[in-house]
Amino acid sequence: WRATILEIKKDPAMSSEGPYGRQGFNANAQGYGGNPNNNNGAGSGYTAPSYSGSGYGGQSYGGQSYGGQYGGGGQPQGQYGGSGPGGVDSFQGDNSYGGGDSEDKSKTGKKSLALAALNQNVFIWLGFFTASLFVYFLMSGGDFSFLMTYGAMARMFGFGILNVKTWKSKRASGVSIKTLQLYTLVFFFRLTSITRHEGYLPYDKSGDWLYHIIEILALIFTVSALYACMVPFKSTYQNDLDTFGEMHVPPGMGAIYLAVPVFFLACFIHPSLNSDFLSDMAWTYAMYLESVALIPQLYMFQKQTAGVVELLTAHFVAALGFGRVMEFFFWVYSYHELASRSGSKFPGYLALFSQFMQLVLMLDFFWYYFVAVKNATPLVLPSQGGMNAV
Repeated sequence: WRATILEIKKDPAMSSEGPYGRQGFNANAQGYGGNPNNNNGAGSGYTAPSYSGSGYGGQSYGGQSYGGQYGGGGQPQGQYGGSGPGGVDSFQGDNSYGGGDSEDKSKTGKKSLALAALNQNVFIWLGFFTASLFVYFLMSGGDFSFLMTYGAMARMFGFGILNVKTWKSKRASGVSIKTLQLYTLVFFFRLTSITRHEGYLPYDKSGDWLYHIIEILALIFTVSALYACMVPFKSTYQNDLDTFGEMHVPPGMGAIYLAVPVFFLACFIHPSLNSDFLSDMAWTYAMYLESVALIPQLYMFQKQTAGVVELLTAHFVAALGFGRVMEFFFWVYSYHELASRSGSKFPGYLALFSQFMQLVLMLDFFWYYFVAVKNATPLVLPSQGGMNAV
């Protein structure tokens, strides 16, 4: 039994020299026992020892020793416990385990991202309106017909945004190729009319050359976006959502259900400001077709499962809608000039009605777009799976 006592004394785990013993408490003041001069029975902390300098007691877990201290006074930020003995105030510090600081930081981060997105939205439109004022005062005669040029600028601005979205993100998601096909026809036929005759140009000096440049740039932007969706980023194009008119026609040709009927309508009902059938018909076809060109895009929005629309895509559609609003205001006061050769004003009524119906279809979209921009959140449509108003 004496040999057994000697072995027990030699065992550091059972002797007073181990880390749990009296001498061990004082010898390892920075270990489990804390400060050797501390007489606080609850202890001034339970700092874990460092393993290889950067382990559990080193620089990992927040750079301090295992998150600081479990309890005790004089503890740094990032502790598990509070300032009372034994961690009485634990789980109450600013950076405490399970405390509210991480949640506050998360909320602050989300608010910062939302503010940055809101600033981006503001700067996008602020740039457009600044350019509009520049054009109005320096390149326009200030005539009421400038609204036509302003509407054209908004369309060009919209397709410019779409190109930035598509080429920068290298994705064609959320974009309707059918809408781009229809707008390509719109700009092409309008240009074939206004480059040969002046009957449908703005009256002020912006109609001398600026209106033509804007329409040409809009056509280039449209073709560029269409090319991006069909060639380099085709793998990201959502053809399963862009399904408007996919009945008894080859895939991707659904726009024919809009383009062909409108073409025949323009052939039979058109004004004659140019006194040229082809020119008058081409301009009228562009006018009618533009009124329905956004339908495939709005339909695609409705088909999206989550109903979420990327904000840049929403900017694109909103800019086209804003341009249509400007032109609608102009034709409300000028529709009577769109008379046929027989003097009938029916072409003017039809042009006004077609623009009005497009705005009606976009009413819901405008509202949810306004909410999304104001809150700097993605645009979320309330219903999917139908083509009602978007």
